[in-house]
Amino acid sequence: MIPALLQVAAGSVLLYLGATLLIRGASSLARGFGVAPAVVGLTVVAFGTSLPELVVTVTASLGGNGDIALGNVVGSNIANIGLILGLSTVVRSLAVEFTMIRREVPLGMAAVVLVVLLSLDGGLGRADGLVLLAGFAGFLYWSIVVERRAPDEIQCRYRGASPTLLRRGLDAGLVAVGLGGVVLGGHLLVHGGVTAARILGVPQVIVGLTMVAVGTSLPEMATSLVAVARGEDDISVGNVLGSNLFNLLGILGVAALLDPIRVDGSFFVLQYPVLAGFTLALLPICRSGSRISRAEGAVLLGGYCAYVAFLYLGGVV
Repeated sequence: MIPALLQVAAGSVLLYLGATLLIRGASSLARGFGVAPAVVGLTVVAFGTSLPELVVTVTASLGGNGDIALGNVVGSNIANIGLILGLSTVVRSLAVEFTMIRREVPLGMAAVVLVVLLSLDGGLGRADGLVLLAGFAGFLYWSIVVERRAPDEIQCRYRGASPTLLRRGLDAGLVAVGLGGVVLGGHLLVHGGVTAARILGVPQVIVGLTMVAVGTSLPEMATSLVAVARGEDDISVGNVLGSNLFNLLGILGVAALLDPIRVDGSFFVLQYPVLAGFTLALLPICRSGSRISRAEGAVLLGGYCAYVAFLYLGGVV
């Protein structure tokens, strides 16, 4: 039991450190080309912080642990909104850009609906994976188009001095080292999580929805909290919304394409409705003065704590 827990702990630490290095390098490269923070949060940072979910989900799927694969994606998205955004807002109320509310929140809800519809036949097959990846490609293309349409006076605010070749080389090195840490950490986390679940008799889906999901969400948590501390609200919120889209469309699409995933009936009873509820809750919360207050953040955080407690004590799954 202790070796399994040590693997989970070591995997989580490697995921955190690796993703942190990767995000730092990728963000520096992106900013060197004058990309706005909101777009960095929705794309580069969101992709970097979602790499642990990608590695864990694909590793679990190829290893025949489909419950952990799907549970990790759904659990991570729930944790992103309830735990990470809630905790970030409890630290300080966040200002939310109205265009982000109008675009990303409906897109996030559409992604949830798409996954639910594709799961109605009891699984996510390779054809479903292609559909999800097509939606993911559409989101990336749309993000680039939005960035190009931004007024010049807005884009100019985020253009700094052109980085040197050495600086770009160092940033690329951080990306490579970070990616290595993420890959190794993801392997340790999945292996340790599966072993611990078997020893304790805990259903794998619960492990994926909670322990593994929170472990792979550590980069999102660190990034969002640092962004809040630095007053970068758009990166903090964009990181959460962008990561959720990456998880549902890109990561779940890749996992289903590599190895079809069986969808347990409990997802339709609890997991999917909870994810949809947290996603929908962002709309009225963000529209209240385009700011998420500390009280609203406490509601999100309290809702996540209640969800986790219900998983372990309710015996639903």
